[in-house]
Amino acid sequence: MKTFINIMAKSTNRYLLASCLFIIVAFISCKKDKTPVHDSASPISINTIIPAQGGGGTEILITGTNFSADTSQIAVTLNGAKLKIIGANTTQMIVVVPKKAGSGHIIVTIGKGTATSTDVFNYQYTRTVTTLAGSGKAGFANGQGTDAMFNFSGEIWYRSCGITVDDNLNVYVADPGNHCIRKIDTTGTVTTFAGNPLASGYADGKGNAAKFSLPYDIAFDAQGNLFSVDPGNYDIRKIAPDGTATTWAWGNKAPWSVAIDKTTGYLYYSSNASSGNVYQVSAQWTTKEVISGLSYPAGIKFDKTGNLYVSVSGDHVIKKFAKGDWKSSLIAGQPGAAGYVNGAATVAKFSNPWGIALDNDNNIYVAGNGTWDGGSYNPDQSIRYIDGKTFDVSTFAGGGTVGYADAIGGFALFNAPTGVAVDKNGTVYVLDKMNNRVRKIVSE
Repeated sequence: MKTFINIMAKSTNRYLLASCLFIIVAFISCKKDKTPVHDSASPISINTIIPAQGGGGTEILITGTNFSADTSQIAVTLNGAKLKIIGANTTQMIVVVPKKAGSGHIIVTIGKGTATSTDVFNYQYTRTVTTLAGSGKAGFANGQGTDAMFNFSGEIWYRSCGITVDDNLNVYVADPGNHCIRKIDTTGTVTTFAGNPLASGYADGKGNAAKFSLPYDIAFDAQGNLFSVDPGNYDIRKIAPDGTATTWAWGNKAPWSVAIDKTTGYLYYSSNASSGNVYQVSAQWTTKEVISGLSYPAGIKFDKTGNLYVSVSGDHVIKKFAKGDWKSSLIAGQPGAAGYVNGAATVAKFSNPWGIALDNDNNIYVAGNGTWDGGSYNPDQSIRYIDGKTFDVSTFAGGGTVGYADAIGGFALFNAPTGVAVDKNGTVYVLDKMNNRVRKIVSE
């Protein structure tokens, strides 16, 4: 019993758990001869979970009925993840939340009996923002981390959303001011993948022999080929893993963003205009319009089943277009109403949302400031998060204030984030335009 007391007293909610423990101990001490036991023939229930929010390592007191003092009989889960049981009796138990468990209802199982909490445990991630690469000055330099230089803001009207990650966790960035595609390896070393930073133009070729004008967006296919769109040249380019660039199609309108539907292998690009369109490129030189009349479509991305998500910057919303018939539905935001508001999908507001990304669970990440000049007047200088199940909107990192600061969550500062990508492990990367940096966000 003393061991149990010592362990439970270490809770992050010491004052609450100590009080609860006193009740447990007193109850057991007074009823040594009539200790309650779990009744396998009766249902179990959960009354409360305290606290109802926290991160990995949070200790939760669960109260209810018909629990068991034998912890070997009990299983407690949150979104399928098992919670460690510190101690229990028939009316109370204390459990520990594992890292990255996510928000949801807590489920207690004892034998064949199961109970689900009425309240949701709201998981709070610790999201740490750091600088992966970039000195902060507009220019060109390859090198390690902050020794490297990008030119995302040399002309304020540059609006690249081009950032993506390969399966080996190398980050690729479209650098319009330097007319090239850059690669950042896992050590943070920046090199030139394709294009000539000293010469804007148009030319197919390998590495520096290729020429780009304004590469704005990039996307990988399943074979590891990187595709770029360039509104300066009106072209779509295929770049092989060795850096060889080949023209794949000419844009029907100026192509600003690109995505690959990996269920078909088809490429799609959008034209950013007051009446913008989305085009399908099913093979080299084979293009057709599939969606029309969008108000300045910006980032586009596909989920694993072939549905298309579009950041409609002019309408300040995120839309979904269903695979096959392209039927549209509103995911989040209020059409025509710009702002910076978190909450339910219909309550949330965006302000010229730009690049987007999807993770393995179909959660959506939105780079907040797609204004033409990266203006500090935009109320959203953050990366927003749209839950893939509920479409509730929250701030993933950053906030409404312009600046530069590596920090945790809302204490981090961005200056016109325009591009966002997420790798297979859930790490998020940001093209931070006016800071001329690439930022990295690690949860937990």
